[in-house]
Amino acid sequence: LPSQTITGNFASVIHGLNANHLTDQVIQRSKRMILDTLGVGLLGTSTEVCHKVTRYSKIYSSDLSSTIWGHLDFRLPPLYAAFVNGVAVHSMDFDDTWHPATHPSGAVLPAVIALSEAFPQKKKISGLDLLLAFNVGIEVQGRLLRFSSEARNIPKRY
Repeated sequence: LPSQTITGNFASVIHGLNANHLTDQVIQRSKRMILDTLGVGLLGTSTEVCHKVTRYSKIYSSDLSSTIWGHLDFRLPPLYAAFVNGVAVHSMDFDDTWHPATHPSGAVLPAVIALSEAFPQKKKISGLDLLLAFNVGIEVQGRLLRFSSEARNIPKRY
């Protein structure tokens, strides 16, 4: 029997990632993905679906708050800010994709930014920490897709 479960091994790999694993090429590609996702997200703030989730989310408040993209005067708890911004990114359906079909940045970047904004001022994370968190999120998503037999069958179904 293996000494560690698949889940335990997966968690160990992800937990072991650090900024030293970010090559120059990964950093440059990540910056491009982030810039693209922010642009698509800002465009998406003008869609009807984004307006609906923004209106719905106004009922939530918290001491911790994160920015709703395109609204300087409107902040939400990180969970809801990530949701609204994620809807904005994907509402135009121009966000990045890979095979098997998924939209990695639209799911990861809004959460990473919302959480980073919620840190107390004295514990703010660096840009390199944000890039690492973004890449860990992308890595988790990619590995979960590799584990999924359903994801491998998506191209055959469409």
